[in-house]
Amino acid sequence: MFRSRCSTLMERLQSLACISPFYCQSCSFRFSASRLGCSYPGRRIDRREHLRIPVRLFLSFSGGKVRGEGMVLDISMGGCIIESQASVHVDDIFYLQIALDNEQAPLEVAAMVRSVSSRGIAFKFLRSAQENKRLLAFVQAKTESLGTHSSA
Repeated sequence: MFRSRCSTLMERLQSLACISPFYCQSCSFRFSASRLGCSYPGRRIDRREHLRIPVRLFLSFSGGKVRGEGMVLDISMGGCIIESQASVHVDDIFYLQIALDNEQAPLEVAAMVRSVSSRGIAFKFLRSAQENKRLLAFVQAKTESLGTHSSA
């Protein structure tokens, strides 16, 4: 479960009474809960909606006249960050093929470039992970293997 930003007037009013919104990345359920007696790490709220899982997965991608390949550095239910030499721009849309393992066909997903920085190219998946059963299963399995069901 992730503590979320207040997005409605009601959530802002509830925050005055120490009630915060939370978000479940597995089922996308959003709910409110008391934060009395809870301590949070230095940063109060993580802007990310999904837990990032460090990986090293080969991928290829194409969109328009651009084709490239690279390495997925981290993945979540909402997107991924890759390392690649390809020249891309924010808001470009690509078709990604991510090799989850050598024995299965690559995971195929449409994604949009959210940012390009020295850290890599950040993609946002255009369909939620809940709609892609293989991605959902992969991310949940990796999350369980890390032993991180929540991050509050």
